[in-house]
Amino acid sequence: MYVICKIIFLSLVIGAYSDEHNHIYDENEEVILWMNTVGPYHNRQETYAYFSLPFCVGSKDTINHYHETLSEALQGVELEFSGIEIDFKSRVQKGEYCAVELNEEKYKAFVYAVKNHYWYQMYIDDLPIWGVVGEMKDNNYYIWTHKKFEIGYNGKQIIDVNLTSEDKVLLTPSAKLSFTYEVIWKPTDTKFEDRFDKYLDHNFFQHRIHWFSIFNSFMMVIFLVGLVSMILMRTLRKDYARYSKDEDIDDMERDLGDEYGWKQVHGDVFRPASHSLIFSSLIGAGYQLTTVVFSVIVFAILGELYTERGSLLSTAIFVYAITSPINGYFGGSLYARMGGKIWIRQMTISAFMLPAFVCGTAFFINFIAIYYHASRAIPFGTMVAVTCICLFIILPLTLVGTVLGRNLAGQPDYPCRINAVPRPIPEKKWFMEPGVIILMGGILPFASIFIEMYFIFTSFWAYKIYYVYGFMLLVFIILMIVTVCVTIVCTYFLLNAEDYRWQWTSFLAAASTSAYVYLYAIYYFFFKTKMYGLFQTAFYFGYMALFSGALGIMCGTVGYVGTSVFVRKIYSTVKID
Repeated sequence: MYVICKIIFLSLVIGAYSDEHNHIYDENEEVILWMNTVGPYHNRQETYAYFSLPFCVGSKDTINHYHETLSEALQGVELEFSGIEIDFKSRVQKGEYCAVELNEEKYKAFVYAVKNHYWYQMYIDDLPIWGVVGEMKDNNYYIWTHKKFEIGYNGKQIIDVNLTSEDKVLLTPSAKLSFTYEVIWKPTDTKFEDRFDKYLDHNFFQHRIHWFSIFNSFMMVIFLVGLVSMILMRTLRKDYARYSKDEDIDDMERDLGDEYGWKQVHGDVFRPASHSLIFSSLIGAGYQLTTVVFSVIVFAILGELYTERGSLLSTAIFVYAITSPINGYFGGSLYARMGGKIWIRQMTISAFMLPAFVCGTAFFINFIAIYYHASRAIPFGTMVAVTCICLFIILPLTLVGTVLGRNLAGQPDYPCRINAVPRPIPEKKWFMEPGVIILMGGILPFASIFIEMYFIFTSFWAYKIYYVYGFMLLVFIILMIVTVCVTIVCTYFLLNAEDYRWQWTSFLAAASTSAYVYLYAIYYFFFKTKMYGLFQTAFYFGYMALFSGALGIMCGTVGYVGTSVFVRKIYSTVKID
């Protein structure tokens, strides 16, 4: 078992930080054409193995080494050797590489593919190539049988690959299809480091509306921070003055006076949150998730992870695994401060909460993928590998973090004593109820990321490669600041209404951002895409639920942490005992 886990760990590291090949070719050295997947154009995630259609394989059977990473298995990458002979700088004249005699079954398969606008993906030297199976015209179905590869090179490195589909042939039940190809090599001055630029849609991602949204969100942050500072400081100054004046009067005058506000709940405000085990587990997972997102964005900016197949997911899995002590430390210390006793259960829930959420959704979709025989079906070996990562990497590291957290930061250090008997919560206006505050709390954070959601969704669900991680980092920071400001205001209103249930309210008010994101995802599916079918629909809404849930945990944690600092500050400044 140790050997298995070591292999998994090394595969993650190699997938995240190394290349499959050195990308250096000598004259006439073999260049492999990998056939990946085929599927409906409008359903990007509904993909099948390329040879699930009755295409034929070339005659060449020798092949260089190839190593598939864990992330590629999770993403449904199924590279199969094409059998087509391509050698570096060696021109190939147009010629046949294989032929297919159609029968009724093969004819129907090709007709179905053409009718549903099937496209396919190939790779040469890690560069993706796309093509379409055929086209429909005048109720007739045609298939492209000739592939023309134009490959640009600079020195000993391949820079770009262009595919042109030619020779349109009518599909008939008894036709014989002769598949041909040719290869043309052209020198280019483009550097190897810039070879991926041709795949990036600069006009789309650097559109004026994108820049405007960043500026608009930045101005929102300045306005919110200024508004929160001005309102709270002015309001709190009046509160401080009133409470200081109250301290100078005797007990009889205080009893006859009309005291109200956040000071009245000082004996209950640091009372442990209800369901503290679940709450602390969520906070621990939120700390870890925030760290992972920030780290992966920074790595993507510095390392251009989008240029390597599967490297972004590999990096995310690797960073999530090694940051498990963060989860244990903050979740375990918070649970200890709240007086929790069953810390092993808390640690286990904290460690497996997100993995169970992700794996449960993925395995449910996996059953549908298996039914469809789609390449997105996760192999059994990959499931075992993921389970090993959870059991032998994430769980032990979370245990280490939990032990450290309980011993180093597990003692309560609240500025106020906690009353033995909870104070009754007075009636208040409807808009001061926690449920209303929670629903309203996510509106402004969602507004700050609304435009960026469109670009992120389009890159994932359409044929765009997201590369503007600098924008994403700015939006991430803006979201965190807006979330903290909004939850502080919400919590102040709640405490001023003498309701001390601020822990869950601050968390859920920030986490409600995810509900608005999911509503936007529903809108995007019906009005911005042409997706159809059970598999694609389940895939979309399942993974959008994962995305929204993870965003909710992250925002909720940031909102709670910012609010807890605020609460400690105001109750430690005024003498209340």
